[in-house]
Amino acid sequence: MTTSETDVIDALVGIAPGSPLDAVRARRPAARTHAQASYRALLTPAEPGDFTIAERFAVAAYVAGLHREAATAAHYAAGLAVHGGAALAATVEQAVAETRAEGPKGRYPAGPLSVEDTEPPAFALSTPVAAALGPKLAAALAHAHYLVFHPRDAAPERFQPLYAAGWTADTIVSLSQLVSFLAFQIRVVAGLAVLRAAG
Repeated sequence: MTTSETDVIDALVGIAPGSPLDAVRARRPAARTHAQASYRALLTPAEPGDFTIAERFAVAAYVAGLHREAATAAHYAAGLAVHGGAALAATVEQAVAETRAEGPKGRYPAGPLSVEDTEPPAFALSTPVAAALGPKLAAALAHAHYLVFHPRDAAPERFQPLYAAGWTADTIVSLSQLVSFLAFQIRVVAGLAVLRAAG
């Protein structure tokens, strides 16, 4: 991280330089540096390729919205408005409203834990929202929804709708990494926010 670069986690939590929480994060400088580097690599890479910056922020805004973390969701929604436009940001916000659920849920392998199996929530977009997103982004949000709400059921056949919508093996990896990174970032922000509130 360059000295002029804003650390996203610090900004989301409201960590000021020299504050007690700044000292807490400074105890693990590698973790802090790598978290910011992951943000850059996954959200604002120099060469985004077939996974555009707008698509990356659309997925991020959607995942953050599903997690119901207001500050993080607002950050990515604002980034999406910058990189993808206000109309796309509003469409993704509507997609969140239509598909938000409780989770995670899913099925365990046959055995004693099977008694805890729960039916995963369905992903269903209204026709206008799906049309506004387009097949590629709609498939990406469906994949993100699946990873957020029923990761236990992940299987290779889940990639077929992505391939059919124009995603490649490389971009599917990046998409999945982005969803995973967001789960990590959202939890770190929530934990640090609790510490900040505690004093």
